[in-house]
Amino acid sequence: VQLQACGGGLVQAGGSLRLSCAASGRTVSTLTLGWFRQVPGKEREFVVAISKNADRTSYADSVKWRFSISRDNLKNTVYLQMNSLKPEDTAVYLCAAALGPRVSSSAVSYDYWGQGTLVTVSS
Repeated sequence: VQLQACGGGLVQAGGSLRLSCAASGRTVSTLTLGWFRQVPGKEREFVVAISKNADRTSYADSVKWRFSISRDNLKNTVYLQMNSLKPEDTAVYLCAAALGPRVSSSAVSYDYWGQGTLVTVSS
C-alpha cells in the first residue's frame, strides 16, 4: 500500500487547510485510516482516525471540534479538514493505514505510512 499525502502549506492562525491522502495498491475500503503529526524532536502524535466504513472516528482532544476526517472509498482517498488552525498545529502531517478494524490512536497499530505533508501556521 502506498499513501500519498498533499495539501499542506503556510496559513495564518485561524485559517483552514484541507489535506488529502490517496492510497494505491489496495482498495481503501479494506483499511482503517488515520492522520498523525510530528514535530522535529518530538514523538509522533495521533490526530484522528476513521473506520473502514466511516461509522467510527476518534479524535485527539487537541483537535476535536476543529478538525474533521472523511473518506471517499470510491476515490481511495482520506481527507483531513482543519479549521481554526493554531500555531501549535504546525507539524508534518502523515497519513497512515491499518489492516485491522480498530480505530486506534497508537502508531504501532498502523501498517502503512505516507511521506507526510508540512503544515505551518503563523501567528
